[in-house]
Amino acid sequence: MMARMQGKRTLITGGTSGIGLEAAKAFIAEGARVVVTGQNPETLQTARETLGPQALVLASNAASLTDMAALARQIEEHYGALDALFINAGVAMFKPLETWSEEDFDRIVSVNFKGPFFLIQALLPLFAQPASVVFTSSGNAHMGMPNSSVYGASKAAVNALARTLSGELAGRGIRFNIISPGPVDTPIMSKQGLPAAAVAEMKKGLAQQIPAGRIGQPEEIARAAVFLVSDESAYMLGSEIVIDGGMSTL
Repeated sequence: MMARMQGKRTLITGGTSGIGLEAAKAFIAEGARVVVTGQNPETLQTARETLGPQALVLASNAASLTDMAALARQIEEHYGALDALFINAGVAMFKPLETWSEEDFDRIVSVNFKGPFFLIQALLPLFAQPASVVFTSSGNAHMGMPNSSVYGASKAAVNALARTLSGELAGRGIRFNIISPGPVDTPIMSKQGLPAAAVAEMKKGLAQQIPAGRIGQPEEIARAAVFLVSDESAYMLGSEIVIDGGMSTL
């Protein structure tokens, strides 16, 4: 049986750890050619070692329009065109309304919404016909979880973007879809400035809120990304796959 992504030229942002790295491994296993981006020198090196010569690993700031333009040039030189884009780069911050600063607000919105918008704009001339764009969103876009105001709003904006661009660019042969995970065991959980014991306690508390009784694993999200990038999902435009162990059903 032929691999589902045989020969597809793909880009994964935020592809050096967590969901993005698992997606890169899954894409390669399905026959894709893969470029991944990240910022952290350590995870960039880990991704190079993990993915080997089948992937091009590039340093790129997901919030920088200058870096996006440079990335578009690199993609054009490397591939000539692009069959699929998995926008997975994102940052999370959770705190009460009264404690938010403009700087923190701008960081969340710049990476989670402004970045994807302008990256798609930069890559628009390179997309093949057909092409697939997949966003990593979040259940926080729907649930109204306390302390997630800015993060949830940034992901809700991504969902709206996927749906509006589905209509706008369908004639161009580009389809947009969304994966909305619930809590997933990725490094983003450790980036909240909490000690390891507190992170472990947070994971335990989250698991108790999920009907499945556990938090998700990155490879479970990666499998959905393979489906949405592959031709198996060709009739899906502006759709959302929620993968949260039933958390949003409560």
